[in-house]
Amino acid sequence: MSKQAVLSDVKTLRQRARQHIEEGAVTQGYSADRTTVLKLLNDSLATEIVCVLRYRRHHFMAKGIASKSIADEFLVHSNEEQGHADLIAGRIVQLGGEPNFAPGGLQSRSHAEYVEGTTLVDMIKEDLVAERIAIDSYREMIAYLGDKDPTTRRMLEEILAMEEEHADDMADLLEGIPASPKSKSASVKAK
Repeated sequence: MSKQAVLSDVKTLRQRARQHIEEGAVTQGYSADRTTVLKLLNDSLATEIVCVLRYRRHHFMAKGIASKSIADEFLVHSNEEQGHADLIAGRIVQLGGEPNFAPGGLQSRSHAEYVEGTTLVDMIKEDLVAERIAIDSYREMIAYLGDKDPTTRRMLEEILAMEEEHADDMADLLEGIPASPKSKSASVKAK
């Protein structure tokens, strides 16, 4: 059997809207565990900030014959990750929480790591790994939210789509760059 949605009459909607107005956008119809959602979003915020910083460093540290266009791509991604962080911080506030920008705990709250990379290939690989982590994290959060918080779910779906584009961009960059001598010698030593 399909579950039929129940529509409230206008009088009931108006009455409920006046209750708990201090909660802003969070109405009686919000069915997600807000504490959990706020924690997930703050962890995602930390992840995005770490990604902004890693991409920004890679932008400035990119060296080599193919580095200009790749450095430009790193900068674009850094700016887009900052956009994600801003969206997430805004949603945290809408849900009555406080975005956690404290630098001291960014690494521990972030899903992705801050790995500097020593060569252009290393940087691209680290950015690709971080994007893959973000993709899985966002997919899991989207599944967790389901229909309980459609606004947050849609925001995360939009961010997920961009993270998938970023991963595809990094994979494409790896295709076009030969391994540097440092990378080759490191892989030979590892054998």
